[in-house]
Order: sequence, then C-alpha cells, then structure tokens
Amino acid sequence: MSKELKTGIVVVLIVVAFFWGYNFLKGHDLLDGKARKFQVEYSKIGGLNRASSVTLNGLKVGQVNEIEFNTTPAKRGELIVTFSVENDFEFSKKSIVRIYSPNPLAASSLAIIPSYEGEMAVSGDTLEGKIEESLFTSIGERLDPLQQKIEKVIVRADTLFSGVNRILNEETINGVNGSISNIAAIIADLRETVKNVNMLVVDNQNNLKTTLQNTKNITGNLSKISDSLTTVNINNIVKKAENAVDNFNNLSQKMNSNSGSIGKLINDEELYNNIEAATKELEELLRDLKLNPKRYVHFSLFGKKPKEYSPAENQLQELKELKEQIEELKQ
Repeated sequence: MSKELKTGIVVVLIVVAFFWGYNFLKGHDLLDGKARKFQVEYSKIGGLNRASSVTLNGLKVGQVNEIEFNTTPAKRGELIVTFSVENDFEFSKKSIVRIYSPNPLAASSLAIIPSYEGEMAVSGDTLEGKIEESLFTSIGERLDPLQQKIEKVIVRADTLFSGVNRILNEETINGVNGSISNIAAIIADLRETVKNVNMLVVDNQNNLKTTLQNTKNITGNLSKISDSLTTVNINNIVKKAENAVDNFNNLSQKMNSNSGSIGKLINDEELYNNIEAATKELEELLRDLKLNPKRYVHFSLFGKKPKEYSPAENQLQELKELKEQIEELKQ
C-alpha cells in the first residue's frame, strides 16, 4: 500500500470516529438501530437541555436529542422536544412525559408516565407533556405574590412614615409635651379633690347618718300618710266636688239667662238704662237741694210752727235710699 492510501484510510477513520464520538457525546448511538424517537411540546422547559436523561419508572431508557421552537403561527414561541427511547418497553399514546428535577442542584430530566390504554405509541408520535415544578420554582411562584404585597406594604409604610415625620415636627412635639404636662397637672388636681372629698365625708359622717335617718323617717311618714289617704272615702269627696261644680254651673246659667232678679239685672239693658236715668235725676235733685234748700226744708230758731211735711221731702228720702241701692248694685 502506498503512503497516500494509508494516509487516506487514516483520515477517513479519524473522521468517522470523530463523527461517532460527537454523536455519542450528544446521546446519539449510531450503532443502535432499535431507538425510537418521540416529540413533546412545552411552553417552557425549566432547565431541560440536550442529552438530558429520559426515565421510565425511574430507569433511564433514553435521552433528549433536540430542542427547537415551534414554527406554527398558532403555537409560536412554544418548544418542541425530541427524545429517543432505546428500551423496547411499550406504552400507549396516552402516556405523559413530564419534566422534573431530580434534585435542586441537578439539571431537569424527562420522565415517562406510562399508560397502557388505547393504541400503543410508535416512533415519531407526539406525546402529551407536563411540567413538574421544582422546589425552588414552586417557592418562587408562591413568593412572587407575597413579594408584590410586601412591596406595596413597604411603599405605604414609607408614605405613612413620611406623613408622620411631617406631623411630628418640633412644634408638634412641644405641644404634645405641653398637653401631657397639663394632663398630669389635671390628674394631680383630681387626686387632691378626691382626697378633700374623702376628708369631707369622714368629717361629716355623723351628719350624713343623721340626714339619712331623717330621710328614712320622712319616707316612713309619707308612707303612713299615703296609707291613711287610702282609707278616706275619696269617692264622696269627688261627688261633693262635682255637685259644687254643678251648682256653680247652674248659678252661672241663671245669671247668664233672663230668669231671676240677678239675671234680669245683669242682662236687661233697659233696666240698666232706667237705673242710670234715675241716678242722673237723683243727682240733679240733690244738686238743686244744695242750691235751694229753702225750697224743700224750713226751720226756725224762734219757735215758729214748722210747715207740714211735704211730699217733696218724702220723695227726697226715697230718692236717697234708691241711690244707695243703685250704688250697691253697681258694686
């Protein structure tokens, strides 16, 4: 063999070995023709990478070959994971491929949760994929809302403290201190007042006892008076009062009516006018009597025989009596 042929064979062997080694490192065994390939779609892969292991009931049966984006417009942005299964264990198309993390420090892997119902899965099928949240992912997703709430609380607390700082300036603090001092003085005054009241009560304890005893006696006397009043025939008193009121009403009715002398005297306007006219005539007569007494009365100092009693004098006396009666009626 020539040197050129030997060199060509060596180069080919080196290329084949490099290609095989590269694919072996990627998880592709070119010498194993029994491997089956499946695809799974995920919205996120959670740290899954190429050459990640694929397990079935805890046993490694394959590895991840490719991870690429979905070019379908309806599912743009989602990821398509292609993995191979070297084991000939059969499972149906209803099986689930779940991304999980064996431990917090390791990369994610695929776990096939087999199902044996329905048609069996063959190479090239697309299986249903799910993501099992890791400990840190679960804690992080639960802490995210709490973090947002804490941030809002911190912002509100900062605003509150800023307002408190604006309120609690030096002048306000001095005012609060003055108010506290005033309250302390008021409390001291109240204590002194209570002390004085206690002393007053102690000094007048006997008087208070006497006053309470007197009050008790008065209450007993009032109770006795109340008991004695219950024995009085109140119905008779009420009846007598009603009779007195009825009599007064009857008297008032008679006085307001034209019956009887008092009613006629009060309500008869003609009688009143006659009395008024008689009073005027009497006044004129008395005035004439004062002006001309000789016309009505005659007396002598020398023993002359007096004139006989005239009717005028009799009339004058009657008029005087009538005037007195009228004055009494007017009153």
